[in-house]
Amino acid sequence: MAIRTNPTQAVSLLLKSMRKVEKDEDLNDLKSDLIKIEDLFAKVKRNEEELLDTLATLNGYLHSSDRMKLRKKKEDIRKRIGDLTKNLLPDDAPRSNKGFPQSSSKTFQNEKLNKRKVDHRALFWSQLQDLEMLRADYNYLFDPCTRQCFHSLSLFPENAVIRKWNTIYWWFGIGFIKRMQKEGEQVFDELLKGNLIVPHGNGNCPIVKKFEVNPSIRHKFLSPLLQNENQLCGIYSQMITSSHHENHAEHVSKLGCLALDQRKVKLSAVNGFKSNHWRSVFNVGASYLNFGPQWLAKMEKLEVLHLGRWQDSALHHIEVESEEFLKELRDQKSLKYLNLRGISRIYNLPPTIVKLERLEILDLKACHNLETLPNDIAPLKNLRHLDLSQCYLLERMPNGIEKLTNLQVLKGFVIGSARMTPCRLSDLSNLKKLERLSIHIGIEAMIQEHKFESLKELLELKHLKISWGVFGTKHSDIQILFPSSLVKLHLEGFPGQKLPEWLKPSKLHERLNELYIIGGKLESIDHGENNKHWPMEIVRLKYLNRLNVDETKLKVWFPALNYAEIRKVQNHSYFEWSNIS
Repeated sequence: MAIRTNPTQAVSLLLKSMRKVEKDEDLNDLKSDLIKIEDLFAKVKRNEEELLDTLATLNGYLHSSDRMKLRKKKEDIRKRIGDLTKNLLPDDAPRSNKGFPQSSSKTFQNEKLNKRKVDHRALFWSQLQDLEMLRADYNYLFDPCTRQCFHSLSLFPENAVIRKWNTIYWWFGIGFIKRMQKEGEQVFDELLKGNLIVPHGNGNCPIVKKFEVNPSIRHKFLSPLLQNENQLCGIYSQMITSSHHENHAEHVSKLGCLALDQRKVKLSAVNGFKSNHWRSVFNVGASYLNFGPQWLAKMEKLEVLHLGRWQDSALHHIEVESEEFLKELRDQKSLKYLNLRGISRIYNLPPTIVKLERLEILDLKACHNLETLPNDIAPLKNLRHLDLSQCYLLERMPNGIEKLTNLQVLKGFVIGSARMTPCRLSDLSNLKKLERLSIHIGIEAMIQEHKFESLKELLELKHLKISWGVFGTKHSDIQILFPSSLVKLHLEGFPGQKLPEWLKPSKLHERLNELYIIGGKLESIDHGENNKHWPMEIVRLKYLNRLNVDETKLKVWFPALNYAEIRKVQNHSYFEWSNIS
């Protein structure tokens, strides 16, 4: 935790750090000085920035390997802390000879002084939140890559709820990060730790999937970017109206990214936006999209085309006037990111889409009108992320999925009849880099014995979702073997009434940390294995109207449990438990 991001704990953090070095250095006098200012922040009136700078400097010395500099600067730091303390105390507060506050029992002896203490504390926190804390959190971004990723969030409207992985894919698409998984999560965690983004919801669950930009941070640091086209992330410009005059449009087009923020947008050179300038197009708020003839065909530098939904709510409607624009993508040799998520009136993905050999992300989730894909998508050899989930009208899965050996994410793999699923589940064992996989078992699914056991060969697989769209108890008895790398298991619509053998503790690896069971006919989660316990720390049981959950047994079955969410089961409409302090 940075010293300047939580000043009320600054002294305790420094004292903790001192314990690591005090064996080699004589720091008793410095420690004594710090102890005397433990109540200092409750009485701060002004000049808090300089004091926090001094404490931050001390923190840097304590964490550096340069002990000589710490020795040399110790007395100077003591003097600066003493001098600054005098300026920070209220004018009428008693002071000791060294400029440190007296003990609380002597200083605050009547109700009037206690009221003053509260007033100064409130004033301090108000000023700190508006200035110091925000500036410290913002300055926390010492890495240019992290700062650039944070600036890109100015693209989203105020108070927007944003999904973590949608954002990471966006950063990857525009080239801010090179690796989606490791680097993307690292940047996200840095923004979260720096308080620049905050988890959406009550914050009880340790896994953050949705977030918002810290509103105070946004007002102080991102809003000015939106008013200065030359500074906006270094790349962004908003299409405000079709009345943008030509000089303005020509100037901002050099920035490389066109953000669509009007409800109805027609993309045409008539608007003054010469399409051959743009590297990236991002749909911020458009619900109706129309493309002028050859507008996309002329985009020689296009790398990112994000026309689909980024919004958390599936109710956000987007439609295109015609799907003809997709045919103009055939010559986009630089395109590596195509997002059509949630767009209606797209019925076919043209065969020419496989000519996009540099394409790495293809997101077609919730394209509810989509009926056909190219027969063979094997030419998309660089594809890393393919999402076909919630495309309920797709007639068949395409050939060649098993040849996409760079795939890290595959969502929406449907198991149907042999005619509809030419790629078998066992073929996915070729995808050695696959980390996230979702499988849907269709009504007409034909599953050969032991086919789900091939999942154990996906040695990099961390997240697995299996959903059942069948009636009765069909396919509730399939045999599944999980890879030892699996961290999260999500079961949706499981048709069985009892726990399957493959879900009992004796069949699971210790690394499995999350278990979600959503919907279905399950009546009990009592596994019946004495002295065996599930390894999961996070459990969600939702929409299981036949399941009776005894919360007292949860801790017995899940001794490592840190978070549980129980929603709409037989005996609970909602129950949440968290072990996070």
